[in-house]
Amino acid sequence: MLRWTCCLCTVGQVVHTLPEDKPVHGVASIGDKVYVLRSKGRDQVEVYDANTYRFRRSLTVQDLCGFIDMTSCELHRCMYIANHIADCVHRLNVDGVATRWDVNDKPSGLSVNAAHNVLVTCREVREIKEFSSLGKLLRELTLPGDVINPWHAIQLASGQLIVCHGRLSDAVHRVCKISVDGRDIVHSHGGQRGSDTAQYSVPRHLAVDDNELVLVADVENRRVTLLSPTLDYMRQVVPRDKLKWCPRRLHLDTQRRRLYVVENELKQDKYTAGRVVVFSV
Repeated sequence: MLRWTCCLCTVGQVVHTLPEDKPVHGVASIGDKVYVLRSKGRDQVEVYDANTYRFRRSLTVQDLCGFIDMTSCELHRCMYIANHIADCVHRLNVDGVATRWDVNDKPSGLSVNAAHNVLVTCREVREIKEFSSLGKLLRELTLPGDVINPWHAIQLASGQLIVCHGRLSDAVHRVCKISVDGRDIVHSHGGQRGSDTAQYSVPRHLAVDDNELVLVADVENRRVTLLSPTLDYMRQVVPRDKLKWCPRRLHLDTQRRRLYVVENELKQDKYTAGRVVVFSV
């Protein structure tokens, strides 16, 4: 247990808040830069210094709309942006060069695995699609039948998957560890929707540290929960009183021990503003 808790041992403390502006749909980092994805017609990706948090520049992806998540790859020095209107993934290099490939289903979440491939979670068809960095489809994995409306998946070094699932109208809201072949649930945390420590209300996004501790953005409960590698409850890393709005995306910088939490304001079923809060962990 001590090995598990050495990195994420306390409740996170706010160290910085990036500017409040248009809604945010993703945050990622590469080297000494932080990238923030916003709802804009151009200059959608804002670039900040990871140490000083000073704004550096913006990157534009032409005809980018309907974006829903972003992740990054240190090896290829690029970001991947999910587009749920065009059913595609955009690859954006740090120098601003953008390409794209078709997913042929609506993506809901992105992550990069140890092989530097891109995992695309497709909520409506309950599948995880694995693509190469250049967009070649490598495999499709159908999730177990009781994993309804999966939002995001991260692959562990073992090949197992951590998946969060559950829309507001669903009966079950959980985080699951899925077998390598995708057929079985090995561990799970959650169940009926609620606000107790063993419950979630729309577990929307995940982050996993080097010791396989799992962080969960619990949207409606407005908190970030920490789970052990076997998905046992440990603590709230970001409790409700540390956030202004609902957390929707996470990014963990293990080198700097910084957790980036995307939170957006929702008014009359429309996102009107967003920001990224940086926590020490």
